[in-house]
Amino acid sequence: MRIVIAGGHGQIALRLERLLAGRGDEVAGIIRKAEQADDLRAVGAEPVVLDLESASVEEVAERLRGADAAVFAAGAGPGSGATRKDTVDKGAAVLFADAALRAGVRRFLVVSSYGADAGRQGDEIFDVYLRAKGEADAYVQGLDGLDWTVLRPGSLTDDAGTGLVRLEARTGRGAVPRDDVAAVLAELLDTPATAGLTLELIGGSTPVSVAVKAVAGN
Repeated sequence: MRIVIAGGHGQIALRLERLLAGRGDEVAGIIRKAEQADDLRAVGAEPVVLDLESASVEEVAERLRGADAAVFAAGAGPGSGATRKDTVDKGAAVLFADAALRAGVRRFLVVSSYGADAGRQGDEIFDVYLRAKGEADAYVQGLDGLDWTVLRPGSLTDDAGTGLVRLEARTGRGAVPRDDVAAVLAELLDTPATAGLTLELIGGSTPVSVAVKAVAGN
């Protein structure tokens, strides 16, 4: 399977790339800076240098053609202002979804956030972030041409993954290691029956594969 990941140098993306490459998938990660390329090669991914804040839909679609799945894992990151929340967390996600449609890539995963809400009120940076994520999610959810799954992890930690999670439409607040988020994404890619679902993810007591099968109805 060939998988293209937007935000390929992100902390979750690098973990996911290592997992996918390790099991034999062909993985490409879209990055903004050429100097990040060696980090992707180190985990077995092909670096693709492209700025999603300035690229056209056709430029992104060209990188997506021939892929079996696409994962949007980009984010403006901590310390970024309101403008970049709009151009990356929302704008780049919309662009990537449109490009997937043009390239004929149906399977589409979104790494969103717990609390993402297009109707979120407030002008604090975190409010702007959750609103941008919610608007991006809503856009993807409205695209009939994609077999999308939206994953909304809770508070992210760098703790070692446990392989045990809680994955449901509503989980309530909680934390989850980035390792386990990556493991869930890899499992979702293998489970097309999760298309059309928006799922929250926190640490829990259910093995990843069992949790994904449960939400897929298997």
